[in-house]
Amino acid sequence: METKKLNLKNSMSELEKANNLTPGAVLGIRRPYNFVEDEFPIYFEKGKGSRVIDIDGNEYIDFLCAYGPIIFGYREEEIDKAVIDQIENKGFCFSLTQTIQNRLSEKLIELIPSAEMTVFLKTGSSAATLAVRTARSYTGKNKIMRCGYHGWHYWCSKVKGGIPEKLQADVYEFEYNNLQSLEKLMQQHGGETAAVILTPIGHPLGHKIEEPEPGFLEGVRELTKKYNTLLIFDEIRTGFRISLGGAQQYYGVTPDLSLFGKAMANGYSIGALVGKKEIMKEIEENVFVSSTFFPNSLSFAAALKTIEKMEKEDVLAEIWDKGRRFQIQLKKILEKYDVGAEYSGIPPMPYITFKRDTENIYKSKRSDFYAQLIRHKVFMQPYHHGYICSRHTEEDLVYTLNAVEDSLRYLKKKY
Repeated sequence: METKKLNLKNSMSELEKANNLTPGAVLGIRRPYNFVEDEFPIYFEKGKGSRVIDIDGNEYIDFLCAYGPIIFGYREEEIDKAVIDQIENKGFCFSLTQTIQNRLSEKLIELIPSAEMTVFLKTGSSAATLAVRTARSYTGKNKIMRCGYHGWHYWCSKVKGGIPEKLQADVYEFEYNNLQSLEKLMQQHGGETAAVILTPIGHPLGHKIEEPEPGFLEGVRELTKKYNTLLIFDEIRTGFRISLGGAQQYYGVTPDLSLFGKAMANGYSIGALVGKKEIMKEIEENVFVSSTFFPNSLSFAAALKTIEKMEKEDVLAEIWDKGRRFQIQLKKILEKYDVGAEYSGIPPMPYITFKRDTENIYKSKRSDFYAQLIRHKVFMQPYHHGYICSRHTEEDLVYTLNAVEDSLRYLKKKY
């Protein structure tokens, strides 16, 4: 049975207003066409724990977690209090750096296998660009081999508007879990390659998540050594979610440089480049990086408290456990209804996609499925994997499984 459509009157009114104020109304992946248009809300009003409320008063169980930064839940009191204490008792924006930065550096160096030094920024895109620039300066080479999403900056943007071709001329893409595709590129360009950068778990937009096949990450590591090239792991999504030391710790492959952010500060804006001291020292004199806001300490306070709570409460083990149980039940439901729906991902990062077909019926199924799901007030994204956070309750997960089953039952009847 089809579920009743939500009242989104206020969201649509604000969207109409915003179209005259901001190009596209809202930015990038938050635009309506990245969901199901006229079915998903455009604006949230507030959130708490695992729940978010839109400006029409609809409350959702949120599995997108702000695209990954929320590891505990929204408005996590201890973390917010640490930030408020920093504001009220010390301040956060000065002409010089506060020593809280050193405390966070020490913590990352303690936890992350590749971290011997750190540089803090505000976004993953900035961290990725700094990593590439540092690799080029350190090696004296220009070419970059890349695999995965690394942000919106000129060298890696998929959308080419405003980017001169020459700025991407030395960047080559290879396929995840296809070591041969990288080998072929390195045979051609290895001597001129500064770095290989990849997401250690494959998460291409709108496609199934892929874990590394046995030997893939190890093979990439060996190729970089063979050609005297740096290995960079983009751990913006996997860091502080798969393990405290990231996917590199979980899979046992240590890169030369790594990017972290998102879950590290439970929603406060932070990015970090970490790596071997010899390479990171290149930034001291030869690589320029500067920002008025990079040293702002609110994100440092949030990150330190987030990590402290994660260690003390063993939060990632809890998330993995919830995710495993959710995964087992979700797979059973998907198998029960033969409509082409597929599960992929790891327990902390679940995703439901649809098998592609020559007539592209899967696109209609996907839209119908996610429309039904949002009508059940379960917030997942058609083109982006989800996340399990600490504040997702057993009741949340059971309700979501029932909503998924209802939505698949609707698809089975319709198709």
